[in-house]
This record gives sequence, C-alpha cells and structure tokens, in this order.
Amino acid sequence: SKISIYPRRKVVLNYIARTSVSLSDGGDVRYSETEPMLPEGTLSGEEGDDEEKEEEESQRPPTRNMPKESPLAMALQIVVPFLLAGFGTVSAGMVLDIVQHWDAFKYITEIFILVPALLGLKGNLEMTLASRLSTAVNVGKMDSPIEKWNLIIGNLALKQVQATVVGFLAAVAAVVLGWIPEGKFQMSHAVLLCSASVATAFIASMLQGFIMVGVIVGSKKTGINPDNVATPIAASFGDLITLAILAWISQGLYNCLDSHPYASSLVCAFFLSLTPVWMVISSKHPASRTLLYSGWEPVITAMVISSIGGLILDKTVSDPNLAGIVVYTPVINGIGGNLVAIQSSRISTHLHFHSAPGEVPEEAKGCYYPCRTFSNHRSAQVLLLLVLPGHLIFLYTIHLMKSGHTTLTPIFMTVYLAAALLQVFLLLCIADWMVYSMWRSGKDPDSFSIPYLTALGDLLGTALLALSFQFLWYIGDQDSDVGD
Repeated sequence: SKISIYPRRKVVLNYIARTSVSLSDGGDVRYSETEPMLPEGTLSGEEGDDEEKEEEESQRPPTRNMPKESPLAMALQIVVPFLLAGFGTVSAGMVLDIVQHWDAFKYITEIFILVPALLGLKGNLEMTLASRLSTAVNVGKMDSPIEKWNLIIGNLALKQVQATVVGFLAAVAAVVLGWIPEGKFQMSHAVLLCSASVATAFIASMLQGFIMVGVIVGSKKTGINPDNVATPIAASFGDLITLAILAWISQGLYNCLDSHPYASSLVCAFFLSLTPVWMVISSKHPASRTLLYSGWEPVITAMVISSIGGLILDKTVSDPNLAGIVVYTPVINGIGGNLVAIQSSRISTHLHFHSAPGEVPEEAKGCYYPCRTFSNHRSAQVLLLLVLPGHLIFLYTIHLMKSGHTTLTPIFMTVYLAAALLQVFLLLCIADWMVYSMWRSGKDPDSFSIPYLTALGDLLGTALLALSFQFLWYIGDQDSDVGD
C-alpha cells in the first residue's frame, strides 16, 4: 500500500505548494480557486510533521479512487434525475405560457428579458454549488462533520450574495436592453423590474440551496455518485420555483403601482440591505471567502449572455405568429443546461483526482477537435443519446396537457429535435474545451465553467428555437391558437 500511496502523497504536497499563496497584507494564507477541493486536509488548517502524515496515510484505506462506472450504470443514474428535471422544465414552460397573458407581462414586456437570466441562476449558482459539493464528496472533503457544515454554510451564504447582486444586475440589463430599442423609459417600471428580480433571485436561491444540500448529503449516504444526479436535480424544480415566484411578485407589485407606489422600492431595499450579512457569513470560511472575491466574473458574464437570450425571447413573443415558442423555451434551455452541467462536473472531478492545476492529461493536449469529446468521454456519448428520447417524452407531455400554441406535426417535431440535438452537441464540445482550458489556467472548473455553459445553453436554445419557429412559419407549418 505504501508503494501506491507515496507517489500520490508527493503529487498532493507539490499541488499544495503550488496553489498556496500568501496574502500581501498579513501572514495569513489565501486559498486559490482550485484548492478548496483538495483531497487532503488543507481546509482544516492542520499541521504536522512528515512522519505523522505518512502514518495517517498508511492507516487510511485507499478508498479515494475515481469511481468506476459502466455506461449502463451511468445512464441509469442519470436518467431518473434527467427526466425529473425535464418535467420541471415542462412545468415551467406551461406556467410561462399562462402568465404571459397576465397584465404585468403584457404591459411590462421587459420581464421576458429577465426570464432566461433568472432561470439561468440555477446554472450560475445552484449547479455550480452542486458541482463544487459533488467534487468535495468524491475527494473526501465532506467526511468530517465540522468541515462539511463549514463548507455548506459558507457556500450557501456566498450563493445568497451572488443571487442578490446578479438579480439586481439582471434587472438593470433588462431595463437597458428593453429601453434602447424602444427609446422610452418609465421609472416605475424600472423599479418594479429591480424589485421583482432581486426578490425572486433571493427567495428562489435560498429554497433551491436547501434542496441542493439535501441531495448532496443524501447521495453521499446512499452511495450514488453526486456528479450524476446533483446538477439535474438542482434544476428539477428550479425553473418552476423561480418562474412562479417571478410571476407572483411581478403581478403583485404591478397591482400596487397606483395604490402603493413605494412598495417596489421598499421590497428592493429590504433584500439589498441583507447583502452585507451574507458577505460576513461567507467570509468566515476560506473556500467561500476566495470565491467571494474571485467568483464574480463567470456569474455576471453568464447573466449578460442569458439576458441576450431573453431579448431574443422578448422580440419573438412580441410577434403573435410565433407565440408558440414560449412553452418550449424553458424545456430546450433547461435540458441543454442540465446535460452539459453533468459533463462539466464529471470532467472537473476527473481533473481534481488525476491532475494538478495547470496540468492536463495527455489526451487533452494539443489543438481541440470535436471528435475528441466523444472519443475520450463515454459520458458525452450517453448524454447525447438521451437528447432525442428525452425531448420526445417532454413534447408528448406538453401535448397531453394541451398546453402551448403549436400542434405536434411531423415537420415541427423534426425541426425541433434537430435544434435540440445541435444545441447539446455544441454545448458538449464547448464544455470539453472550456473545462480543460480553465484547469490549464489554474481556475476551478466547478466554479467557472457551469455558469458560462448554462448561459450559452440559454442563448443557443432560444436562438435555435426562434430560428426553428421562423422556418416553420415560412414553410407553412403554422397554427398559433392551439391551447388558447
């Protein structure tokens, strides 16, 4: 056992030496972006001589090997949460199809720009949290109860800070993107957008965070690889919860515009005032403290990308001939984001096991080419194979519920499935390139890749769906009154 343990110990110690950085304003040690998921006890701050560490490692059973999974076992673990997440997105699409006729959505159409950005928070925050905690479970960082709860509380507080800030910025982006093309601006509508966005992001993020922690802890106890189930379950009810909260708060604040004009301002101020509290809590743990300062770039960039997708949705919904796109948008965006998040989380866990930051495996070196994604990762093949049967089930579910404004003609199903397959294919290829590139540059893919990937999923899904509906309209496959 010593022959197999010592080389690993040497790699880990070199890893620690490379990733530990001293703060310039004190003698404290600052954690790098990749260090929180180390397979050794660096987060606990324990120190000891080499002999004690060698003795501890020799007594520890060699259980921290990368889990071995057959394609069948992988598919069986993925398919249930995948379907659960899919039905969640179908429910969200049906809710959006209903609430688009509410007064708030009809008279403040910029709310549609908020939809992808707020629904994208599950990729920016929930899936990122799921990926970080999944990696922590796989490398043994959740074995110690004290370390486990420190990690969980720090990450949940960090998530609330990010949700509040991103919700506010998403509202600003919606106001700007909606105001520039139309050339008109109403302060009351802008304040309502900010209040609805911040309140929705805060409440939905808190609810989904609690669900996510339960899933991760439950997966650990039942022996299921959390990389396969955590990210799709994070999205299972995320879209539905977020959209329902957004619609309820938006309509409520809209009803108060005349009778209580300051209600929107008070709601926004209340949730923003809680931000310093969450910042103090998240700064108590080294892992979340690092991300509190360095984790904003992917979250904010992803919000901007999703908002562009929201602008496309807003302009498409404004065309009565393309009203049917509403019910399918959360489905195609959600499914694409779920699948690519699984792939990103799996690649990230593999790198945490087998490579030091800045170093990538031999098969990932050199110029990228799409075939590499599917030849090196069986999981990518499994995930791509789930696209067509998954979307067929969800399309049929929407049809059975008599929702939407489009009948399931053969040409519609062919065009829709082609768009969904192209979206996931592109996302899997981008994920393979992006995760390795971030690892090579010393960034933790668990915190940086998923926000970008899910935001690109929103943009690609909305754009491809809009093009598909335009194409169907031009060739004569058109009916916009189904489900009214």
